[in-house]
Amino acid sequence: MTPRPGSTPAESSSVALDLSGRTALVTGAAGGIGRACALRLAAAGARLRAVDLDPEGLKSLAQEAARSPVGAEPVEIHPLDLTAPAGLDAAERAADGVDVLVNAAGIQLVRPIEKFPPEVFRRMLTLMLEAPFRTTRGALPGMYARGWGRIVHISSVHGLRASAYKSAYVAAKHGLEGLSKTTALEAAEHGVTCNCVNPAYVRTPLVERQIADQAEAHGIPAERVVTDIMLADSALKRLIEPAEVAEAVAYLCTPAAAFVTGSALPLDGAWTAH
Repeated sequence: MTPRPGSTPAESSSVALDLSGRTALVTGAAGGIGRACALRLAAAGARLRAVDLDPEGLKSLAQEAARSPVGAEPVEIHPLDLTAPAGLDAAERAADGVDVLVNAAGIQLVRPIEKFPPEVFRRMLTLMLEAPFRTTRGALPGMYARGWGRIVHISSVHGLRASAYKSAYVAAKHGLEGLSKTTALEAAEHGVTCNCVNPAYVRTPLVERQIADQAEAHGIPAERVVTDIMLADSALKRLIEPAEVAEAVAYLCTPAAAFVTGSALPLDGAWTAH
């Protein structure tokens, strides 16, 4: 299919995916990449369990999914704080019985290490590494019993490369890569795959909020952050759209991707080709 002018590939075409009768859980589902993934899986026919700290965002997601032309099933919403013990416990329980698990929840803070608040470092690792471990732990027994499952972690190019001033984010994403590979090794014999999707900068509120932080950290005007920092190592000089990331997640859930496991799928405009 030829893309229409100005469209992204994900807007113009999509992989064939039928998740009818399957249940999918997405964390960080209220906005950004998580929301795009949740809507994509719901459009494929999955019963959706949506986890996020933002209850209003989850309600909005459920309403949008209900308007889908394919008649998506009602969304089961779980407003949870994945940095708190009670939220982690609840997320692990919510993952019980799912066939597809997508961990997309994330936050960012840009600071030099010597100025990085330890409590924020701890919270970021809890959200972006411990929470995926807990949801994976909750999902695997049921996936093993049914002989099928798909786990996709939204990692980052920063799971493969480091950048200054992002110690917590880089540490969490590198850890997530290790968790994903270990899961893939353990789960392969049970028909379960586990992979990471590794986008560069995506057009999301999280990235938009980084611009001011990056400007302060690097001592440059905000308008230069995208061109001089965010896109400096990318051969493709644009931000990625959330729908493009969601389409990569959808591909990993297709029968054609059954042999893809323990992998990192860069969507980075050739950043890691350097």
